Amino acid sequence: MVNLPPMLKHRGFPSRLPGTDFQFTIRRANLKPTRIEKKPRLADRKLVLLEADANFLACLWDAFGSEPFERGNLDAGRLNALFEREVVPVDDPFDPLSYEAILRIDEAVARANFPQVFNR
Repeated sequence: MVNLPPMLKHRGFPSRLPGTDFQFTIRRANLKPTRIEKKPRLADRKLVLLEADANFLACLWDAFGSEPFERGNLDAGRLNALFEREVVPVDDPFDPLSYEAILRIDEAVARANFPQVFNR
């Protein structure tokens, strides 16, 4: 039997953006978790990607607010779209390959980049 790394499942967190295939959580741990890293945010991104980012950030804010949270089963692709901007590492040193990595929302940056999330 293979020992998978421990992974917190965020119960009650939406699994995806409704009506799309953009997932917000993963079902099970992988032997090697996907790396969390800052991805470029291009100016000509599709509207649906911006909507997915805003909706994911809103779900993070509703679930955790300004408190630190464990990466757990949160989708790396969605986190990467916000990482080192709206979502920042708390751990020092930060392990980008750990399901147990601690993150938090940088509220000032999140409010500046996604005001619609906080004005609903």
